[in-house]
Amino acid sequence: MTHYPLCSPNHRATRVQLATTPAVIKSGDGHRANAKLQIVSTTGGLLQLTRALAEGDFVELAFQTQSGNVIGMAEMLNPVRSSPGSVFQPFRFVAMGDDDHEILHSMIEAANDSSFRGLRSRDWAPRRL
Repeated sequence: MTHYPLCSPNHRATRVQLATTPAVIKSGDGHRANAKLQIVSTTGGLLQLTRALAEGDFVELAFQTQSGNVIGMAEMLNPVRSSPGSVFQPFRFVAMGDDDHEILHSMIEAANDSSFRGLRSRDWAPRRL
């Protein structure tokens, strides 16, 4: 089954800043490009590319996590900044398989758990009076 990530105007999806996560982009004409995934959420993220893709291009994006590979369809957004030899370009997921979505969601949860030093609400139960 296919999952269609939806953005909510009331709640921003949790974002995770990544170290170096290689990604592969495949455009509609079959052209492949290598990228580095900088930031990711269940609704999109930020890629570092050698050259920008056209805003509005639909691509297939694949990257590997500790739990498995994630493959999804994404729409490229307007590049936000560039430096010599690279450009940073956001994207939004438009469709992905349920298994891919579950792997991505698990990766984001695990990253948040490892970076959080305090108690999580699910770790305790309210006291009864």
